[in-house]
Amino acid sequence: MPFDIIPLATFVMVTTFTPGPNNISSASMGVMVGYRKTLNYLAGITAGFFAVMMACAYLSSTLLTAMPAAERYLRWLGAAYILWLAVGMLRYRPEASSSQDTPKAFAKGFMLQLCNPKVAVYGLTLYSTFLAPISNSVGGLLISAAAFALTAFAATSTWAMFGAAIKLKLHNDLFRKWINSTLSILLVYTAVEMTGILS
Repeated sequence: MPFDIIPLATFVMVTTFTPGPNNISSASMGVMVGYRKTLNYLAGITAGFFAVMMACAYLSSTLLTAMPAAERYLRWLGAAYILWLAVGMLRYRPEASSSQDTPKAFAKGFMLQLCNPKVAVYGLTLYSTFLAPISNSVGGLLISAAAFALTAFAATSTWAMFGAAIKLKLHNDLFRKWINSTLSILLVYTAVEMTGILS
């Protein structure tokens, strides 16, 4: 095997399943519209994740060197989008979302990947370190990007199911406010972390 699978798998699982923009926003969507209606959003995240992984596979050795300023702007763009999600979570009311339509959910999930520098840094790390030995194999890069995207779907799906599971309890006003506030705070924390202003 050209690379060590155990460190790679550990890095992928820990990075993918821990709280971040994709997972927290998926939990929020699960709370607001239930798991089934969140699937379009999760599909968008998965497709966007795959696209970013493919880009990272081909650009891992040159992207940050050629355009170091791009990461900074992506961080602020992503942070702004996540703050918008946090505000929406705080304003959420169960009765307001009972018939909520989500035709643009796929595009929103896809776009989140394009303005989420954590996904880009994650991909660049994977392809410039763990998977450097297969950098010349188109098939290997396609398979690995698809595997990482499916792992991302599993993670966001888990978080969305958690959100949907507590949705039925949200008619209890106190419980709803506590959950909404907690998810909003997590989203704000994610946005602040993304900007790098605390480092």
